[in-house]
Amino acid sequence: MSFIAQVIHDLLYVHPPHTLFVHFPIALVSAGLFFILLALWLKKDIFEQVAFADLSLAAVSTIVAGIAGLHDNLVFYHGGAANHNVKITLAIILFVVTGTTAIIRWKNPKLFHSTYKAIYVAAYVVGFALVAVLGFLGGVIVYGF
Repeated sequence: MSFIAQVIHDLLYVHPPHTLFVHFPIALVSAGLFFILLALWLKKDIFEQVAFADLSLAAVSTIVAGIAGLHDNLVFYHGGAANHNVKITLAIILFVVTGTTAIIRWKNPKLFHSTYKAIYVAAYVVGFALVAVLGFLGGVIVYGF
């Protein structure tokens, strides 16, 4: 087997790929919350724009991490990973929250300065809470409870 083929085989069948991809939505949602709080504190639009970019990328990376998670559950855990139904449900909610918020913000660039500002910022907090719980449940799968 060639070196490239061996690397691909190891990435897909020896090492669970979900663990590679799952860190993107966690980091992006966390960074989004950090930057939206900076925008509130320092009253600088550039921080809100960075938060919006983070949230948008988090929505996309949630799909990739979710597909990898479904793959790993089937291949490595034969469909029986601990709390997999809860994780799938929470990941869908995370995608809906991040995706919907990103689309609404994209269609309304002045959302941060509107009467819906509190709801907009709350979406970042909810997203962070979701990735925190998802990360904990992922740790339960890897390390046990």
